[in-house]
Amino acid sequence: MKILFITDAWHPQINGVVRTLSTTGHELEKLGHSVGFIGPDQFHTMPLPGYGEIRVALKPGRRLSRLIREFAPQAIHIATEGPLGWSARAFCRRNGLAYTTSYHTRFPEYLAERAPIPLGLSYAMLRRFHRTSAAVMVATQSIASSLTARGFGNIKRWTRGVDTELFRPRPKEFIQDPRPISLYVGRVAVEKNIEAFLNLDIPGTKYVVGGGPMLAQLKRRHPDVRFVGPHHGEELAKYYAAADVFVFPSKTDTFGLVILEALACGVPVAAYPVAGPIDVIGDDGPGALDEDLGRAVQRALTIDPERCREFALAHSWQAAAHQFLSNVHPCR
Repeated sequence: MKILFITDAWHPQINGVVRTLSTTGHELEKLGHSVGFIGPDQFHTMPLPGYGEIRVALKPGRRLSRLIREFAPQAIHIATEGPLGWSARAFCRRNGLAYTTSYHTRFPEYLAERAPIPLGLSYAMLRRFHRTSAAVMVATQSIASSLTARGFGNIKRWTRGVDTELFRPRPKEFIQDPRPISLYVGRVAVEKNIEAFLNLDIPGTKYVVGGGPMLAQLKRRHPDVRFVGPHHGEELAKYYAAADVFVFPSKTDTFGLVILEALACGVPVAAYPVAGPIDVIGDDGPGALDEDLGRAVQRALTIDPERCREFALAHSWQAAAHQFLSNVHPCR
């Protein structure tokens, strides 16, 4: 099958959506499918207001239509609700093509963190976007239930996986600072609730791996924290494996791929009991969930690293790709 992904989140961005899409594409190719991607890198772009590191496509309609026709897909998946997503949706509807969508990011909550935009208005826009999708794919049952309660339909599960060869236990000597090492990996941005981590009064050393619009400001405000910038591949895996606890302060993520990556490295997770962490590790999983994040950190430090690794080994990208395939619809 020729499967086309259309996404506003794509390389050189470093985030869970990009990793999910690119890894799924690789797994689908291993299964014998032909996979194509259309992202902002194929268009004239402009910086996303308030988030200059992310660029969005400008007036993509005509070029996007040509790229879709040239690939001649048998299935179309619209991954994001940005300019490319809306333009692809319009193309499919004009041409009577079925398509699927996915809900990766809780944009209404993100927008509410940055501007006084009512959640009801934002969710109404998203309902319109996904209303004519043959299947709206979500990563967890919590998100599926939340969207159903807000009037979304055609919801299907599409879980996530982890590369357990790259993300694996390694020597902890990579980091020499006083222990325990508490690690955050992700965007340094307000919607990630990162200051809940930075403000914790806990022993040891805090590390932040990632970039974002708040990086310079938070480096000045928290000189005791080690901000090492964005990393990926082997370097990222070394930071994970060298940590003693992975702290996930977000309350708005739909999954949290970084949780699985940390667990695969044998590092327990501390998080709030919200959608994402609840679905991934649950109440009795290889982590600690608590409304008091500092208390969650202390509990997580007592968890056996081998338990974390064993948990991650049960989550493969191959299984996630098969689940995605079960949800796609032929264009015609």
